[in-house]
Amino acid sequence: MTPPDNTKMSGNEIREMFLRFFESKGHRRVRSSSLVPHGDPTLLFTNAGMNQFKDVFLGLEKRDYNKATTAQKCVRAGGKHNDLENVGFTKRHHTFFEMLGNFSFGDYFKEKAIPYAWELVTSPEWYGIAKDKLYVTVFGGAEVAPGTTLGVDEEARKIWEGQNVPADRIVPVPGLKDNFWAMGDTGPCGPCSEIFYDMGPEASEEGHVGDKDCKFPCDCGRYVEIWNLVFMQFNRDATGTLTPLPKPCVDTGMGLERTAAVLQNVISNYDTDLFVPLLKGAAELCGVDFQREEKLEEGKGGAASLRVIADHARATTFLITDGVQPSNEGRGYVLRKIMRRAIRHGRLLGAKEPFLHDMVHAVVSLMKNAYPELSESEKQVSKVVHEEELRFARTLDLGLGKLDDLLAKFRAIMVGGLIPAVPPSTLPSLGTEAFKLYDTFGLPIDFIRDAARDLGVPFTAADEAEFERAMEEQRTKARASWKGGAGKEAVSPAYAKIAETFKTEKDFYHGTTAKDAKIQAILTKSGPVGELKAGESGEVVLDRTVIYAESGGQMADTGGFYDNANSQVLAEVTGAYYPVAGLVAHRVIAKETLHVGDRVCVDVDTERHARIIRNHSGTHLVHAALRNILGTHVKQAGSLNSPERLRFDFSHFAHVDPEELRDIEQQVNNEIRHNTQVDTEITSLDNALASGALAFFGDKYPEANVRVVTIPDERSPRGFYSKELCGGTHVHRIGDIGVLKIVSEGSVAAGVRRIEAVTGIGALEHYEKQAQVLSQVASQLKVGEDGVLAAVEKMSNTVKQLEKELEGQKRKGALGQLDQLAGQVQTIKGVKLIAAEVQGSDKEGLRQLVDSLRQKIGSGVVALGTIEDGKVALIAGVTKDLTAKVHAGKLIQALAKMVGGSGGGRPDLAEAGGKDTLALKSTLSTIPALLEPLL
Repeated sequence: MTPPDNTKMSGNEIREMFLRFFESKGHRRVRSSSLVPHGDPTLLFTNAGMNQFKDVFLGLEKRDYNKATTAQKCVRAGGKHNDLENVGFTKRHHTFFEMLGNFSFGDYFKEKAIPYAWELVTSPEWYGIAKDKLYVTVFGGAEVAPGTTLGVDEEARKIWEGQNVPADRIVPVPGLKDNFWAMGDTGPCGPCSEIFYDMGPEASEEGHVGDKDCKFPCDCGRYVEIWNLVFMQFNRDATGTLTPLPKPCVDTGMGLERTAAVLQNVISNYDTDLFVPLLKGAAELCGVDFQREEKLEEGKGGAASLRVIADHARATTFLITDGVQPSNEGRGYVLRKIMRRAIRHGRLLGAKEPFLHDMVHAVVSLMKNAYPELSESEKQVSKVVHEEELRFARTLDLGLGKLDDLLAKFRAIMVGGLIPAVPPSTLPSLGTEAFKLYDTFGLPIDFIRDAARDLGVPFTAADEAEFERAMEEQRTKARASWKGGAGKEAVSPAYAKIAETFKTEKDFYHGTTAKDAKIQAILTKSGPVGELKAGESGEVVLDRTVIYAESGGQMADTGGFYDNANSQVLAEVTGAYYPVAGLVAHRVIAKETLHVGDRVCVDVDTERHARIIRNHSGTHLVHAALRNILGTHVKQAGSLNSPERLRFDFSHFAHVDPEELRDIEQQVNNEIRHNTQVDTEITSLDNALASGALAFFGDKYPEANVRVVTIPDERSPRGFYSKELCGGTHVHRIGDIGVLKIVSEGSVAAGVRRIEAVTGIGALEHYEKQAQVLSQVASQLKVGEDGVLAAVEKMSNTVKQLEKELEGQKRKGALGQLDQLAGQVQTIKGVKLIAAEVQGSDKEGLRQLVDSLRQKIGSGVVALGTIEDGKVALIAGVTKDLTAKVHAGKLIQALAKMVGGSGGGRPDLAEAGGKDTLALKSTLSTIPALLEPLL
């Protein structure tokens, strides 16, 4: 092998070399899993290479390989692992990063993991890093549980010495913080060993100038961890006892960005080729000079803001590609925070127009070779980001208004003003209110501080503390919301043990009845039992079954267990699921006593099953039609196939027009009438994707033996209408669906739409119900069914005309009060004021009255209020000669707060609305007092 030129190695080459190295050692190259963890409620985002192998390490899943290597995309920006606030202001913090890893599932342990790592890092044929720049650590001993102490990992130290690492460069690190890993309070755990690179004194963040000031393992920034080797050696039980694992495992993680900094001879990750093109792109889009801005720091423009934008653009692009949409909860909330932080830093640099959506193209260009899915979603991701930028601009403007109102309250205490002074004890903490503006509207805390200072409102140390308290409370809530619940881990030890001996044979693809199935295990809340008595509920594992277990959006079958003569019901089956991979657990209610070892006949509720499979096949047709008519950016974002209907969520940023819905429905039904036979085949994941089959990020697929469901169509250039990776059950011929009717379409989240439809008998029932409603409406209108539309249009026009006439009468009645209101003039310091409640008027009538009264009195202030549809409407008008003293917009804001609402407007005319109708009279009576200080 020709040694590589490591001085010119790009980030892409570093990634590829890592994977090739471990492939040469017999590891299976496994593609990165989605950033949205599959089936793991304990994780907000995928944050480590081992996440996709968690069930393998726990013994809940077996694969056809026992060692693997990956380049895993990761995000740490919420919950327990939250680096967001540091990103952009340090050399090595990121929201999105790539973790290179090699994994052994009981195949090898320290004796190979350590030599592999040293060879890859130091061999001239691979990375070729100078050995005199490297240090390694081993576990230095600690109390791992009360009364249980582990000593130094001498085994790892000896293996490092066997690689000719000098003894003084092998450093035991005591304690559990850095060199001991555990999956949780109980379960797999073990020591770690880390490789560090000496960046040199110039990398020190504490000004250390030489070896006398700074020796390994000083944490001043000079010594950078590039690889962590985790040795899963023990199982820890609830008492803290450590038991050696029969097959210890290896999980390693090398940060690509850090390794690129080492191999490209730069101190900061942001100075590598993984970021520099993005930094330059951000500078160009924000209209600043990249070289000049690199010299500026502290977030006031400059390199810090460029780093924030570059990092957050990566996280944004990858998260949306993997199906996360900006929203106000969960993963979408974190994504929105990331995006808005990037947008804010663009504004700090002077960006006036949306720019982040253009950064998406820069990220895709840089990383599409390693992650091809980016290219497929590029256009849609850019659209989502652009819409979020526009939304945030509107929100920010609203937030600035809220900030003005907040500071006005506090300023009123000190200097007086339109708002009546209130006791300070009744005001909320400025720090708490500032956090609300930060959290809801994205207003940065330094911006709030500056605005407060400009108005002479002190932002005190107590306010700072209150802001931090609220911030920490939010972090705690975020962590709590992602702790997950008692999932499969609650029963998995028993199921994992069963799975060691056999897997359930799945016959549900071939029929709805299975005779002579053997009961392999029975579990209740207390664990495994030998029998289940009549009337008791439990879970039953059979050696084979025709009951489909819930997965992939398809609901589980129901049915029953019978004796083999099919004459006696032994149990009702209410559902089924996969507690561990390959094992089906049936939820049952026993009608007769069941014993482990019994033989039963399994029958599916065939009518319910038929409805479900019609809907599932219909979902595939709808998905294909959506992509044909709306565009290939459409991707599945969730589905549910139940007996009653199908529900399909998909990525699309615009409303689906009625004409488009009709086209989708017609195309689907045309395909149903074509009545081709549905084909299924088992193949490898790579072959399936190469053949054009659709896969969905966030779903979990094996590398081999994936099931591909194809709806052929010889009329299509590709030879098929739909082709998807799918483990569900389907109709034999697509015509078995009968007909499909879309019953609703709407938005469920930003950038995500939902279609609901019915098929077969469900569609017939829907048509019958609609026909019945039409018949009843026709009867009420006393017309034939063909005349319903014309009759409704006529009735609608009549109602509109009557409403128009009623509004005219209201305005006429309001104007009829003109002379009466003009007679209620007050004089405040020589200025005329009319402040009154008007009965029976709408807002338009109120406007006309205010205009007429201003003309009638010539010079003065008019403020009128009315109650309309259970709400308060207020309008204030000021003649032009007085607007320098009395601002109608500010006056109306003060009044609006008293009636529980908000408002604003021009200096001469402003409007407001409110909820508190009982406060209208008292509010209008305060106007003289509000005007006196101003005149």
